[in-house]
Amino acid sequence: MLSSIVAGILAMALASAFAIGPAAAEDAAQAQRNMEAFLRAEPACAEFTDQCSICKVENGKAICSTPSIACIRKDYVCTRKNGE
Repeated sequence: MLSSIVAGILAMALASAFAIGPAAAEDAAQAQRNMEAFLRAEPACAEFTDQCSICKVENGKAICSTPSIACIRKDYVCTRKNGE
């Protein structure tokens, strides 16, 4: 009896994880497009943040920290320009 309850809970958890997977992937794709647009608009930006991650531009590519677990993303803001 207990094993069937645990199996049911596990099945529901897995189903919900797969159900939100595509939405999370779309959010990640949108965030990537927003970051690319920001960097095109701010070519001299060396470091920037969205209040969740801190990013640094190296060799033309953004390298970002892992976002905090409970953050609310905001628009990107340049925190340091090249040469500063």
